[in-house]
Amino acid sequence: MKITAIPGKICRELAHAYEGLGRLVMRPLFAACGRNAVFFPASSHFSYKHVSLGNNVYIGPGAFMLAHLSCIRIGSNTAIGPHVTIIGGDHRFDQVGRTVNGFPPPDKLPENDLDVEIGDDVWIGCNVTILKGVTVARGTVVAAGAVVTKSFPPYSILGGVPARVIGRRFTDEQIARHERVQYDGN
Repeated sequence: MKITAIPGKICRELAHAYEGLGRLVMRPLFAACGRNAVFFPASSHFSYKHVSLGNNVYIGPGAFMLAHLSCIRIGSNTAIGPHVTIIGGDHRFDQVGRTVNGFPPPDKLPENDLDVEIGDDVWIGCNVTILKGVTVARGTVVAAGAVVTKSFPPYSILGGVPARVIGRRFTDEQIARHERVQYDGN
């Protein structure tokens, strides 16, 4: 046995244990956290009290979810790849003589901070950015690297910068059958 293989294996096992402990400790800090939520607190940043997770949610390492005056809600049975950024706020930049950092919360406009909704049965690829006010509808797939600046219909396949519909996940008949199986139990 090569002695160099042991430290790598030990490091991986320690990192895995550390993440598991981190999940246990950080889980109660979310606004809501459903069953079987997997996230990587050591390598990610969450505005915990403004983020809600449904059941069976996977959030890959390197996630960045920031919301101070808004909320980020993630539905059930959703997979989010590594290095995904979800931002629920924005800066004001519309007044002469004030810097973009010169607007504390009382001076921000209501449209500067808007909730982000991620529906059930959504897959978000790696390195995706989702901005304030967006709803990623049920059943949507977002391609790696996309920047989502607006909402689209359910079961869309999104890609690009800015994101646009590049396909549909199912036909209308398949959507009806999928939803009967997934949500009606038939």
